[in-house]
Amino acid sequence: QVQLVESGGGLVQAGGSLRLSCAASGRTDSSYVMAWFRQAPGKERDFVAAISWSGENTYYADSVKGRFTISRDNAKNTVDLRMNSLKPEDTAVYYCAAGQIWGSRYSYAYTYWGKGTQVTVSS
Repeated sequence: QVQLVESGGGLVQAGGSLRLSCAASGRTDSSYVMAWFRQAPGKERDFVAAISWSGENTYYADSVKGRFTISRDNAKNTVDLRMNSLKPEDTAVYYCAAGQIWGSRYSYAYTYWGKGTQVTVSS
């Protein structure tokens, strides 16, 4: 079992920045792919970004490419999402997820989930 806890959400004006962090505990000895998803009210949960176990490989949803950066620190068991140039359409609950399949943008490919952190971007 892996437990994931997100932090760092909040209210920010359009154009601003936020950094989300995900702390993992439990069976963190496995080589998990880590990802961030988000879910806006009334919408499906969408993929945002993912990072491989080594941190050498990352990929992003087109909607956030060039604005968001995912990173991880395996020594600290943390995964961060740096969000710049935020837009009102980035408003959502952001979830951290862990899985063992590289390259998937689908939520069913991830086994463990945090409870989410709210990000609200005002215009």
